[in-house]
Amino acid sequence: MQALPQDAIYRPSPRLMALADWIGDPVSAADFPEATLRWRNDRAAGDVGLAGLSDAEWVRHFGRFVPLEGNMPGPLALRYHGHQFRVYNPDLGDGRGFTFAQMLDRDGRLMDLGTKGSGQTPWSRAGDGRLTLKGAAREILATEMLEALGVNTSRTLSVIETGEALYRGDEPSPTRSAVMVRLSHGHIRIGTFQRLAALELEDEMAQLVAYCLANLPGGHEDAAHPAVRFFNQVVERMADMAASYMVAGFVHGVLNTDNMNVTGESFDYGPWRWLPKWEPGFTAAYFDHSGLYAYGRQPETIHWNCGQLAVALRTLVDAPPLIEALNRYPELYQQAMTRRWCWRLGVVPRGLEEDTALIGACEQVMVAQGSGPDAFFLAHRGGRGGAGTDAAEQALQAALAPYAATDSSHPYWSDAAPQSMLIDEVEAIWQPIAERDEWSALAGKVAAVRRMGEALGPRPEPMGHTRG
Repeated sequence: MQALPQDAIYRPSPRLMALADWIGDPVSAADFPEATLRWRNDRAAGDVGLAGLSDAEWVRHFGRFVPLEGNMPGPLALRYHGHQFRVYNPDLGDGRGFTFAQMLDRDGRLMDLGTKGSGQTPWSRAGDGRLTLKGAAREILATEMLEALGVNTSRTLSVIETGEALYRGDEPSPTRSAVMVRLSHGHIRIGTFQRLAALELEDEMAQLVAYCLANLPGGHEDAAHPAVRFFNQVVERMADMAASYMVAGFVHGVLNTDNMNVTGESFDYGPWRWLPKWEPGFTAAYFDHSGLYAYGRQPETIHWNCGQLAVALRTLVDAPPLIEALNRYPELYQQAMTRRWCWRLGVVPRGLEEDTALIGACEQVMVAQGSGPDAFFLAHRGGRGGAGTDAAEQALQAALAPYAATDSSHPYWSDAAPQSMLIDEVEAIWQPIAERDEWSALAGKVAAVRRMGEALGPRPEPMGHTRG
């Protein structure tokens, strides 16, 4: 058994306050009638020195939002614009969340604590600023599964039930309420830059680029302009994020530019789904009538979103070096796809062309057999798999023949069935919580998913990436 790392020391570092005059609005959390602790992620908390908090202290800071020692004096609801289903919307911003603390993790990287369901802000519009308990439970499951599958994701740090009855059109109402805290590498979005460009705030744009470069270390130090260095880093991170979704079989559902973190860290999970079978047209959001954000269109969408950041950065720099950086995306994406696919398949990469052909052979097996990624990768881990007579399986075995296997000794690889996170499973986990406050199914699922993550091991790192 691998020894767990010792908890980090809490090191507050509220650097966002240098931008506080224009990046957000000071707000206060709602005064909730109750604060009942339902989930604390001590594994994530240990990375930033917060695992030692007692339950009472935890609720005080993450349910009542008493400021952490030496940290931000109060929360900021961040301002941004965004393309929503490719329609520009300037009337956005944190409507039911805020950023309220920053600290360094065990590796010295800047981390943020942000909320979901913490009450109304100047950007709430007609919303009540609340989050359903079911929505919070779904986010726990999404972030745990994504982390295990190597996706650079925000982590669900805390869920506290708040004792209010909420009415929602997409689930039985009244339903229970919660406030959630996520731990992430930041909450700066493509839409944050779009707002500054729309308002022609050139000085603020330059400050934000400098802030991101200082706090999101990466490459491209030879680029003449800071905005070009920054944009190259974002393109690299976004290409890797797109590939990570595809290899995980994950559909985010709402890839608007206000949901795109410039860290390349996936976050903000609403109508997400995992593929039940290999189907590029599969959508997660019932309101995505055109299939804009379907599974197979996610890489194209994220590329398009990067283009909108390039447009915003024209405030600071001419177009040619930005276009050059944007044009790197397809190759970066394909490199990330092959790197991540081989990692999940448990084989050593051999080269871009050969690895791309291998992915195609894998896809053909899933289509022919009507299977999804979870079952496929478990069955074929390390190059093993069917001695089936169908042509697709035989073609795959021929493609796999020259590949060397990586370590597949973990007992997970001998399980009869894979870990998955299909919608029926999520509903089955929620049912005992809704009916009798029984959380053991959720805890058991998290433990099983983390075991799968141990079997897969550390994800492969792309250029310019920060470990999440």
